Amino acid sequence: MAESKIQQPEELLPESEPVIETASETPEAVAPGENEIARLTEALEAAEAQAAQNLAGWQRAQALYENYRKRTEAERVEWTANANVILLARLLPVLDDFERAFASLPAALQEEPWVNGVRLIEQKLRHILALEGVEPIPVHPGDLFDPYYHEAVLHQEVPGFAEGQIIAEVQRGYRQGERLVRPAQVVVAKAAAQAEPAQTA
Repeated sequence: MAESKIQQPEELLPESEPVIETASETPEAVAPGENEIARLTEALEAAEAQAAQNLAGWQRAQALYENYRKRTEAERVEWTANANVILLARLLPVLDDFERAFASLPAALQEEPWVNGVRLIEQKLRHILALEGVEPIPVHPGDLFDPYYHEAVLHQEVPGFAEGQIIAEVQRGYRQGERLVRPAQVVVAKAAAQAEPAQTA
């Protein structure tokens, strides 16, 4: 019997990875050209300039807003203070009426209960004014006339007083700190008229 040859499959050889040929990377192909560097540098400078401009604009806007906020706050405080001064000034004539009423009160009524009740009302009014910082403007005979705090209602020649000195107070003035609520009405001395020299015939 003839031997049959069994054909063995050829041993599989490991497949080698395909070799991909690439172009050699030369320095000229990797590094950008001078034109590209110049373009990128110019773009960077433009971006930096734009960023600086935006920052400056933002800082100006912030400064303008801060100035606006401070100005409106100052105006609000000033408006409130002026409104308070107007209201306080309207209360002062009531206080004047109390003072005149008590000054002309007959001695027989000084200790009447209702008079004491009215005095309490006056004291409450003074207390409210004091809480708001309102105080009388001190005026003494001989003080110099100050047009900011004083209002001259009369000028007189009075011996013993120099021109510009206060002779008497007619109506009390009030202030709130340095803010004038109402000027004091005063009588101011004026210089004595010089006698004209007698004319000889």
